[in-house]
Amino acid sequence: MRRFQAHRPKDGVVSSEARGRVLVGGAIVAAVALVGIYLAAGGSSYSPAKIQDPCEDRPWRDPGSLQQIAEQFSLSALDGAACRLGVSRETLARGLATPRSRERFTRRYGIDDAQLARAIRAGLLRAVDDAEDAGALNPLLAVPLRQSLRSIPLDQAIELIRNARTLLDDVQSFLGPAQGLLEQLLP
Repeated sequence: MRRFQAHRPKDGVVSSEARGRVLVGGAIVAAVALVGIYLAAGGSSYSPAKIQDPCEDRPWRDPGSLQQIAEQFSLSALDGAACRLGVSRETLARGLATPRSRERFTRRYGIDDAQLARAIRAGLLRAVDDAEDAGALNPLLAVPLRQSLRSIPLDQAIELIRNARTLLDDVQSFLGPAQGLLEQLLP
């Protein structure tokens, strides 16, 4: 019985045609293996993640720092404003990213600046309520904060949604030496 031996030219060099066949064959094997792995991992049942309804309450995680409170505050404010406007939180976030995207957003959804300002203020007020309900904001701070947010200009309201940390930092700098008081008011 004769064993299979690879045919090699006498000079030991494999032709470019043979190398090409090996590469194409290897690519086909890799593609088939990739599809098999994808299907084995449940890839045949993939469906995009469902966008959550911004009008539904979302539970706050236990905030461990000012940064986490700021993140949750921003998300809650976006949810509240998006609910008021009848769009998803993600759509609103993209719409507020730049002045140009804001213009496209308002034009697409037929919203003027006054409507947008009312919706964003409502979202910010919802965020204060959510933060207070979650124990992340003391009522002593929530009351004056609500009062300030009711009349905040649109551009400042948008910036506050983008970066709620600035609000919390402002509260910290306002307190100055009374920093320990803030630690007691924000669990």
